[in-house]
Amino acid sequence: MRIIGGKYRGKKLISPVSKNIRPTSDKAREAIFNILRNKFGGNFYGRKLIDVFAGSGAFGLEALSQGFSEIALVDIDVSDLQKNVRLFATENDKIKVIKADATKKIIVDTKYDVLFMDAPYKMGLTERALESAKEYLIDGALCLIELEKSESCKLPSNYKLIDERCYGIAKIVIAEFIL
Repeated sequence: MRIIGGKYRGKKLISPVSKNIRPTSDKAREAIFNILRNKFGGNFYGRKLIDVFAGSGAFGLEALSQGFSEIALVDIDVSDLQKNVRLFATENDKIKVIKADATKKIIVDTKYDVLFMDAPYKMGLTERALESAKEYLIDGALCLIELEKSESCKLPSNYKLIDERCYGIAKIVIAEFIL
């Protein structure tokens, strides 16, 4: 695992110990960041991203490398992602690690304009976590939801489907959060 772009391009990350963690592929991450660049005009300065079911933290740390001003990494088990966060010691003021169940209320002190969510496949957690996310997203937040290719997701109210794209075994649902 490595960072694919930005300030820390090529930086190696520590692969997760847990067999329950399945990092987003490099190909899918690259495609997602191309979508984000298109949406935000190539500049992520001032943008805040929350990575829910963060696992190894690779996606959120990629966002940091590519210029996001602040990231939050949320997972019920933060042991694997903490190892990778320590590799970015000079960026500690921009990284929040939140040990929490994403399907329940998460206490945060800010609102986010980008949500990346990669729940364990086919466990029914995505819809519940999207309900919880309503508390910490700004109006118009871009939501990137990774699912297994054949998995469906009924978006809760306040989420408007924009697009769906498949990358290998993954499907990325792109939605907008509307208050």
